[in-house]
Amino acid sequence: MKRLIVASTSTVHGSGYLEYLLPELTVFFSNIETILFIPYARPGGISYSEYTSKAKEAFAKINIEVKGIHEFDNPKEAISEAKAFFTGGGNTFELVNQLYKNDVIDILRSRVESGIPYFGTSAGSNICGITMMNTNDMPIVYPPSFDTMGLIPFNINAHYLDPDPSSKHMGETRETRIKEFHVFNETPVLGLREGSWLEVFNNETKLKGELPARLFRKGREAVELPTETKIRRETLS
Repeated sequence: MKRLIVASTSTVHGSGYLEYLLPELTVFFSNIETILFIPYARPGGISYSEYTSKAKEAFAKINIEVKGIHEFDNPKEAISEAKAFFTGGGNTFELVNQLYKNDVIDILRSRVESGIPYFGTSAGSNICGITMMNTNDMPIVYPPSFDTMGLIPFNINAHYLDPDPSSKHMGETRETRIKEFHVFNETPVLGLREGSWLEVFNNETKLKGELPARLFRKGREAVELPTETKIRRETLS
């Protein structure tokens, strides 16, 4: 049975790293002593060690140890033996590139599908979708494929932003970019606003948090999904 938390962000305004999710994570990772952290997205170009230290500090508050995948000689073995996963945010292109480069994306998918708990934020959430093609990140590297884990039957647009009516910026909105994606692609896209997350148990996906999410489907008007909505196949059609 799949068990995932797929969050838009690691940090909401006015709180510390992962702070707003710690009550949820305490329950989600109950009986888990150690989490394998995948720091490949490394925001701002920080080192894997620096990023892992940040995750360790946050999870120490709920008495869970964190080990970075880079601390192991064999990344495949690390994933094979892990009891739980956390993939942090940063640059999705680099994250996906490293997952393919280290040949671990398939084994990670398989372990999560087998029931190993998975927690992702931002880039770590983007890779739960069918492809990474709705990331907001700059293409700083060229991964071998845009295909990701397909653990949920749609794509994620993390940090989804609504148009600001007071802004003088006349460029593309997030909605415009997603509509451009749908000119060439059929995959539904869920815009996850800050502080919102998905709770996935087996094939049931529920929207959590205080804010609604925005669902985009090719050839259809975008719709708002209230919090606590169960996202089923018929929701996506």
